[in-house]
This record gives sequence, structure tokens and C-alpha cells, in this order.
Amino acid sequence: MESSSAIAEADRIVAECGAGADALIPVLQAVQRRFRYLPQEVLRHICEITEINLADMDSVATFFPQFRTRPAGKHTISVCDGTACHLKGAPDVFAAIAEELGIPAGEDTDAERLFTLQKVRCLGCCTLAPAVQIDGITYGHVVPENVPRILDEFLEEADRAPVRVAPQGEMDVAGAAEIRIGLGSCCVAGGSARIREALDDTCARFGLNVRVKPVSCVGMCHQTPLMEIVAPGCLPVIYAKVRPEDVQALVLAHFTPQSPASRFRAATENWLERLYADGARQQDAIDAENPAVAKFLGIQRRIATECCGEINPADFDEYVRRGGLVALRHCIERIDNPDAIVDAIERSGLRGRGGAGFPTARKWRAVLDARGADKCVICNGDEGDPGAFMDRMILESFTFRVIEGMIIASIAVGAHRGIFYIRAEYPLAVERVRNAIRKCREAGMIGDSVLGSKHAFHVEVREGAGGFVCGEETALIASLEGRRPAPRYRPPFPAFHGLHGAPTLVNNVETLALVPWIMRNGSEAFASLGSGHSKGTKVFALAGKIRRGGLIEVPMGVTVRQIVEEIGGGVPEGRTLKAVQAGGPSGGCIPARLADLRVDYESLAEAGSMMGSGGLVVMDDSDCMVETTRYFLSFTQLESCGKCVPCRIGTKEMLAILERLCEGRAKKTDLDDLERIAHAVKKQSLCGLGKTAPNPVLTGLRFFRDEFEAHAAGRCPAHKCKALITYTITDDCIGCTKCAQHCPSGAIVPAPYEVHVVNQLKCVRCNACYEICPVQAVKLE
Repeated sequence: MESSSAIAEADRIVAECGAGADALIPVLQAVQRRFRYLPQEVLRHICEITEINLADMDSVATFFPQFRTRPAGKHTISVCDGTACHLKGAPDVFAAIAEELGIPAGEDTDAERLFTLQKVRCLGCCTLAPAVQIDGITYGHVVPENVPRILDEFLEEADRAPVRVAPQGEMDVAGAAEIRIGLGSCCVAGGSARIREALDDTCARFGLNVRVKPVSCVGMCHQTPLMEIVAPGCLPVIYAKVRPEDVQALVLAHFTPQSPASRFRAATENWLERLYADGARQQDAIDAENPAVAKFLGIQRRIATECCGEINPADFDEYVRRGGLVALRHCIERIDNPDAIVDAIERSGLRGRGGAGFPTARKWRAVLDARGADKCVICNGDEGDPGAFMDRMILESFTFRVIEGMIIASIAVGAHRGIFYIRAEYPLAVERVRNAIRKCREAGMIGDSVLGSKHAFHVEVREGAGGFVCGEETALIASLEGRRPAPRYRPPFPAFHGLHGAPTLVNNVETLALVPWIMRNGSEAFASLGSGHSKGTKVFALAGKIRRGGLIEVPMGVTVRQIVEEIGGGVPEGRTLKAVQAGGPSGGCIPARLADLRVDYESLAEAGSMMGSGGLVVMDDSDCMVETTRYFLSFTQLESCGKCVPCRIGTKEMLAILERLCEGRAKKTDLDDLERIAHAVKKQSLCGLGKTAPNPVLTGLRFFRDEFEAHAAGRCPAHKCKALITYTITDDCIGCTKCAQHCPSGAIVPAPYEVHVVNQLKCVRCNACYEICPVQAVKLE
């Protein structure tokens, strides 16, 4: 890298991002995008020409996992280590990629500097676990055996033209035939982009007068790629798990080419397909009468996700035709009486959907009553919970709805500035929000005069850099101001002293998405749903060991059992439900015996868990609760900002005990120490992250203490902790040598027709021999 060209690039980045202290994170992100790491000479030059000082730059750059100070490879492989991916084998996938690329321990880039390998907190594609992203391409359901093929496919894909994922400006024509295809992040990772290519090709080749329409998230992530055919005068027909090679036959079964030549071509190709296709599969349609679909949709109620799978997320005109802006116009009529808007939210019983469930109206009223001319509304889209993808889906699929809710909030509190704070790991959400803001500005919905009123509102997008602690609002604000994101003592609360000292309203994505529905349909309609003090609906990301994972929205008060068994279809065949982890790493694990627990704020808190942002990860009897608890603590300990001693030291001490338990080095007295430290951290920590970090430990000891005691005695009942299990081969062995052929470490020497032996010193506990043995002669203890 030539110094002069690097300095010129730094000057360009500053001119583009700004020279103020609050431009620090955008500047660092731009530098890393350009150089793929943070060169020291570039950072020093930026500090010389801006208001950013070197201490703040170093503090922020070393805090966020997104930033790197060493040169990276040409491509970046990100292995998701979110809860669902972790439970389904992400650590093994990571190890397989490192082995395939020859990356030694302690390094992250291969010798040719072609690939850099890293773990990320969560890619937001939990229903496709384990998920891996290489640059902008996401692969789902990855297993170690498929790693070489995926790397080869990626290198081939990199040479192709990119697939158009988010077409803009396509108009909805009433009465026209259309084919709907979901193109959210999960859908694309599941193969929908290739289906879109095949659809475009089929319609063009046969001259079909059919519009291919990208739609919002369909919710049924377990069925992707999904394709819905809507023809005038006919009931919609949905096809699930469609392959590119299926598309032509499916489309031609519903639409007839107009020209004789096209009809002849279609008939000829269909005849040849039937003649030569060997074992071609029969693609059956699914509908609402399908038992699995009926159960998945049965108890759901769409409010935040209204029009799910029907509207084009990028089509502003369609949003308006579907009832968009009705709520905003109603609020503009009350522009001189903001108390009336806050009162309506209060009567609805809406509580914040981001974690603790604080009453939304109380926060709005505090900002309304606060003194200050530069009030700000922040939409917190920094969804850091591993195992959660609700905010990503809402931002990608219902962008205009969130913006409308944000503007209504600004009218209610008297704010004229808005900021979307979105995870950088959600590039499609960032792109769609920016495009939607541009369209709203063109339509007069954003600007100096909102829909011709006297209310001005301007909004921008800021990308987060991967810090879980930024879910805490004072840490988020510190990040926006260009400082290390450490929570601060409260009071003063952000409602009175927030961004740059001004009164600031911070609301979660889902909270804002619910506001237009409430103002359009009435507070009483929303309050009629739910239970007790938990009103309305809640969006959940249902993932893990579940048959029908996806994005669901249910009334508050449904039970864990209803969600897992009715909507999710239960755990895989041959397994039994063990627990459901709610509320992310700060939540707790609810045991199967409490499956009739109501899912609302109060009931979850009584069980030692929390609502959180809405991740629900299902675990079966093959999962180890001690190892799972260790995973959660490793996350919260790594994400601790380190400001307060109880969280910084307490999480580290708890993690050390859990690691000893998983490695067979613990004593029974360690369990008492673990519980004592957990209570101290919960009581004495500064912010919500520290106060809730012990929840997995406390619920684990409360509901699964026998499993913890077994580990203290050197046993792992679930056979997950490698240090506590042993593989042996019984006399039932027939000497087929399959175990030896598949052993990656040479722990089994092939001996045809003889009983094989496992060398315990070489065994890496990969489970390959156990899975491949045709006569179940491998014993696992």
C-alpha cells in the first residue's frame, strides 16, 4: 500500500463521512471497507485532519469485533456462532473450514491470503442453522462434509454477475397475474435468488404476461424457497422448497404462452422432460388447508407483520394502498395535541419490545415533557441477541411501516431528527431502509414539512459495529457520539439527557412497527389481545431443534407448548423436548416440564427468564445444559464493556467454573460458588447486560441441577462434552473397517474381519465412528 494513495483515500473518506467526533464509527467502517483492515498510518492521518482523537479511535476500534488491525484475505468467511447455529454444529463447521484452508491455531487467514475466517455473533438466519456467509453470499444448513464444495461454489459464484435481490420501483397492478417470491435474507440464503433468476428466464423465454413480484418475509422459513402463484379468478397456489429446475414446469402448469411458437416450445420441452427425466419429483402445492400449514398459521395474529408475504417491501405506492399513512395523517390532525397521541399509546398497553418491556407511553411522555429543542428519536435495530432475527425481518420487509411509526413518535414527543441504528451484519436491511427513506423523502413523508404539515422530520441511517452492549440505550448513544459504547449511570435518563445532551427517545424496531396499527385500528383493539399487563402481539424467531422454524407473531399469553408443538411441529422425530431458551443469552432456559407457561413479561420473569427481543431457541434431549450455559456465559463475558467490576470479573469467574465443569476438572463445591457469584453479579452490575448475564446460570441450576452435579462428578448425560465421553468398540464389531476409514485422527487402525480398537490418546471425539458403524458396535460412555 503506497502511503500517498492511502492518505488520498483517507481524505476522501473524511470528506464523505464528516470530520466531527460523532463520525468515528462511519469513518472506521469506510476505512475497513476500502483496505479490509485499519492501517495505522491512515488512522493517524484521519486524527490529524478531524476532531477525532487517537485515544477514542483506538478505544472504539479495539472494542468492536467488526474491526481488525491486521491485513485480511481477499474474501471473508463468517461462521455464525449464534445460539441456533451453535446447537446445530457451528463449532465443527468452523474447525472444518480452518482445516480445509490450512489455517493454524491462532491465525485467521490462509497462506495465500485468499480467505480470512472469523466467527460472528449472529447472521440473523437462525432457521438455516448452521449458517456461513462468504462476503455477501450466505449458505444455510452447512455441515463439515460440505465445506470443500461450498468453497468451490463460492469461487465460481464470485466470477458471475450478482443476482438482483431487491428490485426497486416495481408497481403493483391490480388484477394482473403475478408470481410472488420472498427475497429477504433468509429466503436468499435458502435459494430464492436462484428461483427468481429461473422465473425471469422462464417468463422471458415463453413470453408470459406475468409479473414476478418480490414480497416481504413469508414467515415459513422452514419451507424456503417458497413460490406463490396468484392468477385472476383463481385461488393462490403455493409451492415449497422449490428448486431452480422445478420452476419452468410449475409456471407453465399455470400460464399458457401467448404465441404459437412459444406454446410449441413449451409443449416440446415438457414432452422431452417427461421422456428423459429419471425419477423427476412431483411438486405438490401447499395451502392453508394443509395440516402443517394450518397449525403453523393457526394461532398467529399479524400486526407488526401485517400483509406478510403479500406486499413488495420496496413499493411505496402499494404500502399506501394497503393502509399506509392513514395513521400518520390521523396524527398530523392532532399535531397541536401530542398528549392525545401519547394517551392512545398508553390505553393500548404497548410495552417496549426490545427487552425489559418498559411501558412505551411512559417513555414517550417523559421525552414530550423534557425541555430541549433538539430532541431525537432513535430506532434501535442493533439486534445483538444470537438466535434472534425479528428486527432484521421487519426492517427488510416492512420498512415503510417502521418509518411511519418513527414519524408518529416524533410528532408525539416533539422531535425533528431521527436515526436508524442498524447492525452492519444486516446489509440488506440497511440497503432497504436507505432506499425507503429516499422514497419517503420524495413523497413528502420526510423533510421540512411532513405531508404538508408544520412538522419537520429528517432521518438518517447509522450502522452498528457488532457490539451486543449497544442494545443498552446509553451505550448505543455513546456509540453514536463517537465514544466507546459503555453504559453510564442513570439518572439522568436518555429521555432527559440523551444524544449530545438532548432529550432522546430510543425505541425498538418492533415497537415502532406496532404504532401505525394501533393508531389506525384503535387502542382498544390492541389491548383486547394478550394477557394481564402484556398486551398485543409479540414477534418471535423460532429456531433450534424444531421441525417448523420461522418468523411468527402470536398474541401475548400463548403457552410455550403451543408455540413449540402447534406452530413449530415439535422437536425432530426420535427426540424429546428438553428446554426452550427465551430472551437471548440474557434470558433463561425454560424446562420441558414448564411448557404450559404463558409467554408474557410477568410469567417469563417468574420462571427466571425474560422476553428479551424475541428469540426462542428449542433444545432437545441431545443438548447439554451445562455446555449451553457455558456458551451463553462465553458470549456475555466477551461482550461485557468492562466498566463495572461485578460484570467484568463476575462473568469471567462464572465462565471459568463452567469451563471446568465441561472439562471434567470441577468439584461439587464449585456449584455453590457458581450460584453465589451469579446472584452477586445480578444484584450489583451497572446495566441490564450485567444484571441479566447470570440468568442462564441461575435457571440452569434451578431446573437442571442434576446435570450440573453429574458434570461435577465427571459425567455428561447428554454425551456432548468431549472431555467427559469415551468411545469404545464392543465384540459386536464385524470388522468392516468403516470406522477406521472415517476416523479423521487415525485413532482406529483398520483390521478387516477383526474387532477394532479405539486409541483413546488419538481420539478427538468427533462421533464419526458412532454414526458410521452399521451394527451399532461403537459404545459411547
